[in-house]
Amino acid sequence: MVKPSAPIKKKPAPGKPAAPPQAAAAFDRILPEIEALSPDRLIAIKVDIPRAVSQVLGVLPGLLALRPAIAEHLQTHDVALLDRLETYALAAWYAHLQWLSSGGAENALKPLLAEATPLRENLLGDAEALARRGLLDAETVAEIRAGQGHIDMANDLVALSALFRASWSDIAGKTAATEEEVKRAGEIGPQLLAALGVREHGKGPGPTEAADKRARAFALLVHAYDQTRRAVSYLRWNEGDAETIAPSLYKGRGGRAASSSD
Repeated sequence: MVKPSAPIKKKPAPGKPAAPPQAAAAFDRILPEIEALSPDRLIAIKVDIPRAVSQVLGVLPGLLALRPAIAEHLQTHDVALLDRLETYALAAWYAHLQWLSSGGAENALKPLLAEATPLRENLLGDAEALARRGLLDAETVAEIRAGQGHIDMANDLVALSALFRASWSDIAGKTAATEEEVKRAGEIGPQLLAALGVREHGKGPGPTEAADKRARAFALLVHAYDQTRRAVSYLRWNEGDAETIAPSLYKGRGGRAASSSD
């Protein structure tokens, strides 16, 4: 029997995606699994992948803290899905970047940098002000501020967008940042990473192949996360905090539907 404990009330802050080399390594580790995935397991991509990845990375420490309890009380649960959750998240992130780069993103690098630089600084300044008021996680904001270079700038924008979106109901009307800026940060971050990747390594796979890999990697991530959420729901039923520990990737999106295309 699972012993009740104090409910967890603090919502985890979204995590900052890894740099492309680490994400590429994660993708390579599960490439056989990606290629072997049955087409009937593909799902419609109805969420923003960078935001979903940031969310999973943000809640991962709390999920790993529950691993011993999951292994003890849910012996038929495939705990290896939790063990590989970070790898699935980074692989989905890399597949998304490859998909973006398949469209010839190198031509957009200069204007993307021109837009990204002030956007990062403005949102970061707003985030720091909110953190001083206790409305955003100060440690997460400080980690974003520590980033340097163009790759970090791109990842910072993704992290800032996810951070603001996750807390928007608490900070709306208390910050100069707008929803349009937050949304744009989530768009421009991956685009900038893709453009930087094309500049360094040339174009990735063709659009069709890249889209297929993206859909497969995303399906693996969603499956692993959903299965882990089910385990958390059982373990934390009495505490009623499962949604805080592992919130749905589809919250406010009306669920998901099976599909083989985006």
